Amino acid sequence: MDLRQLECFMAVSKELHFSRAAEKLYISQPSLSQQIKNLEAEVGTPLFDRIGKKTALTEAGSILLIHSQRIFHEIEQSKAEIRELNVLQRGKLTIGSLLTCISYLLPPTIINFKRLYPNIELSILGLRTGDIKKRLLENELDLGIVFLPVDDEEIESIPLFTEELSLAVPLGHPLAEFKEIEMKKLEDTATILLPENYQLRKLIDKYCVELGITLKSTLEMTTMESLIQMVSEGIGVTILPEPYIDYLKSSQIAKVKLINPTPQRDIGFIYRKDKFMCATTKSFIDQLGEKSVSL
Repeated sequence: MDLRQLECFMAVSKELHFSRAAEKLYISQPSLSQQIKNLEAEVGTPLFDRIGKKTALTEAGSILLIHSQRIFHEIEQSKAEIRELNVLQRGKLTIGSLLTCISYLLPPTIINFKRLYPNIELSILGLRTGDIKKRLLENELDLGIVFLPVDDEEIESIPLFTEELSLAVPLGHPLAEFKEIEMKKLEDTATILLPENYQLRKLIDKYCVELGITLKSTLEMTTMESLIQMVSEGIGVTILPEPYIDYLKSSQIAKVKLINPTPQRDIGFIYRKDKFMCATTKSFIDQLGEKSVSL
């Protein structure tokens, strides 16, 4: 068993299609098939079930895939540590972040980071919490910026900051005259919210359940920008992170503090426990941590 065979095996496991896997590896399909046959002869059992045009992992294949992923992960970790030892200022840092954080939190840190590390290829992907966690575990991301806590034994977290949620109200709305309002008094107010499967919406619904109320959601939109646009047009009110509302500086929207309770959410970094963290990654964490203190 060698690394090339395992590389071929992992490609087929991902694509579940020999032709597509061969294209990804830039080799012919017969060559790929031979590599898999050699590997199956080595382990002494079939790794794939081939039924017509469909390909599926056998139970033995599923076991080998788990260990193969660990092997290649360790190889990547050794390369990262060696690069760090040689103080190489090149490479790639890929971060998955909540969409709201990309808007108001990350830009200053990104600018400073690129000044310090101009040769580092930095990628910031706006994703939902579940996708960030999934991609971290699949080694597609180096860091995640998500809601905390994240319950997973393979993931470590670093608290970043706690932010309050506030009410965004169109100017001219009766609630725009208030500086603060009890959350339970929103029950009969027309609200515009994210869909129920979004983490921020789940958090808002959790507070409502604890208060024994149900918000009157007259419209659901999938982005913060669309919610704010609807509020600006006077369609209704919405609940968003206070720093995000402040960042917008909209002349058409008033911010009203929610009390009894004041909803809050914790934001932080997550990363794989067994992933080597290089100096550039640590620097990004430190810089963003300093920025969040001012929020």
